[in-house]
Amino acid sequence: MPVITNIEDLRALAQKRVPRMFYDYADSGSWTETTYRANSSDFQKIRLRQRVAVNMEGRTTRSTMIGQDVAMPVAIAPVGLTGMQHADGEILAARAAKRFGIPFTLSTMSICSIEDVSKGTDGHPFWFQLYMMKDRAFMERLIERAKAARCSALVVTLDLQILGQRHKDLKNGLSAPPKLTIPNMINIATKPRWALGMLGATRREFGNIVGHVQGVENMSSLSAWTAQQFDPALNWGDIEWIKKRWGGKVILKGIQDVEDARLAVDTGADAIVVSNHGGRQLDGAQSSIEALPAIVEAVGNRIEVHMDGGIRSGQDVLKARALGARAVYIGRAMAYGLGAMGEAGVTKALEIIHKELDITMAFCGHTDINTVDRSILLPGTYPTA
Repeated sequence: MPVITNIEDLRALAQKRVPRMFYDYADSGSWTETTYRANSSDFQKIRLRQRVAVNMEGRTTRSTMIGQDVAMPVAIAPVGLTGMQHADGEILAARAAKRFGIPFTLSTMSICSIEDVSKGTDGHPFWFQLYMMKDRAFMERLIERAKAARCSALVVTLDLQILGQRHKDLKNGLSAPPKLTIPNMINIATKPRWALGMLGATRREFGNIVGHVQGVENMSSLSAWTAQQFDPALNWGDIEWIKKRWGGKVILKGIQDVEDARLAVDTGADAIVVSNHGGRQLDGAQSSIEALPAIVEAVGNRIEVHMDGGIRSGQDVLKARALGARAVYIGRAMAYGLGAMGEAGVTKALEIIHKELDITMAFCGHTDINTVDRSILLPGTYPTA
């Protein structure tokens, strides 16, 4: 086993252990992948101010997200097909998040179902991500299932009314479970750990959907259903429809524009997530960290501002916090850890990010994450409103 010291080590190991179609699903963007790359590279341009002769004792990274205490201002993002990165992946990631003390968000397009994750975490509350679909009756049932599982927040994704063109997914013939083409079988044969794990997996299909929609009983019928279900007519009025049926905390994910941020505030949501879907939708859009400052300035303290996209280290978490994000979400960093080492890999990813956050915060002259602001950044190196 190689020595794991950073998220890149986990990525490299996951690439060796996860079948190509599922690794590429987690680690790719749309079209030319310009925005996907910018999400990370724009963080690297931001420089930190090192301070000395500051008492570094008694440090804390504890904070809150929509009123929930968290060990650090980080949540696990909703990632589709997590259960194809590793057998029972959603359950394992949720367990790691529970133990670490941060929120886990389950995707609608997960392999393990809402009920599977609730059972696998002994009923511990988690967040659930919802897409706006044409089948409103199914959505109502999904919301009721999330309530029954004691989910403590609903994360509504706004930027997937239509699907971005993801070239690697198209070339790989992405499906869950994988299509048994000769190239896929050859590739899976080189991933024996993954294949053996999948033999004992709780599920290998989309657990929130298969068996819960009339006429959807297998992958063939599921593909036809999902192709027509994402609702291109989604509008701000639909958020009110969701809120009435949910009745709890609502987070709106996929905000990139200042005007959209203001409209999101008007819905009465509890938080927004500055996000470009990991660069998997509109290629050529701003990176999330570049879009963040203007949105923070536009909404002020009227709503919590979170962000995702490009978080690969604790330093990235600190930079986002300095630019006004209350918290960040990690998707790929979690998926790398899961694909590399299962539950232990997700825990390792969280430990790496936490340690980097704690040490970097101290070098910048702070002992409490809640006192961090843009004064820790070198002027001229970070995006502004």
